[in-house]
Amino acid sequence: MRADRLVSLVLLLRQHGRLSATTLAEELEVSTRTVLRDIDALSAAGVPVYAERGRHGGFTLLPGFRTELTGLNHDEALALLVAGSRRGAQAFGLGSALASAMRKVVDALPESQRATAAGAARRLLIDPETDALARRLVTEELPDAVVGEIRRAVFAGHRLRIHYAAADQAPEWRTVDPIGLVTVRGQGYLLATRAGADRTYRLSRVLAAQELAEPARRPERVDLDLAWQERSRRFRAGADQVAVLVRVDAARREDLVGGAVAVLAEEAGADPDGRLRLEVAFQDRRHAEWALWQLAPSAEVLAPQWLRDSLHARATAIAARYGTPPSEPSVP
Repeated sequence: MRADRLVSLVLLLRQHGRLSATTLAEELEVSTRTVLRDIDALSAAGVPVYAERGRHGGFTLLPGFRTELTGLNHDEALALLVAGSRRGAQAFGLGSALASAMRKVVDALPESQRATAAGAARRLLIDPETDALARRLVTEELPDAVVGEIRRAVFAGHRLRIHYAAADQAPEWRTVDPIGLVTVRGQGYLLATRAGADRTYRLSRVLAAQELAEPARRPERVDLDLAWQERSRRFRAGADQVAVLVRVDAARREDLVGGAVAVLAEEAGADPDGRLRLEVAFQDRRHAEWALWQLAPSAEVLAPQWLRDSLHARATAIAARYGTPPSEPSVP
């Protein structure tokens, strides 16, 4: 770890010219005392780093000093910089490692390409924190120690003990065979098997983890994309799934289909009023009520009756609330 930190320190000085001990400590996520010790170690190893005194002083390298790392052309470096802007590293506890790697990528470029590649990367935005409707993408904060232990077990092919808090259940220890890690919209998941059965664990619910020495019982090769799709399909086809018959405005068909987990049937042609009839499936009752409420009044549920009753009750409550002028709160 210290060797990586020393390399990162040199690269920071290479790219910024002069930095204070406080700034270096913040960038490297260590104390200023650790930075001063690292500076002494670099000097002892022959790296020409020295201190400039005064109000605007700091540490700097002798002009012309650089680490040599070649082999990357402009587009290759740009691809790495763009990839480095994605959120997977945060979801897997690799944020600090990613920052260090990106500094090394930038420093690896020839002088003539360094500024243009970094400038080009700033012209590309991948997975912003909010979408076009200002909905914020929530990235989970995960303890580095826990995620690091899981990551090591996945890569080493070892079994793993996790203290897992499933939804609405008390945490318990489980021994699993890890297969791989997946990140979806800023949320990380561990794909594993337990007693031979497929399991998917949300990383934010893992309270503690312990890599075991025992080899994991898993196939040598795995297609994570295919495995995720298969598990997602089984999740959507859960025992609580409900089918709904709907009449919907043709202009809102895609909204209906996009909110459902499957289209079970669709009648050819449209009703005389131009509406379409579809039978669609939702994950459960709550999902069905939420999805159809978003489409009102562009859609009408024909069946089941419980969903019609639920939507009617909700609409009645809304009408009652907005049917009279708002009452002013009394001032004590």
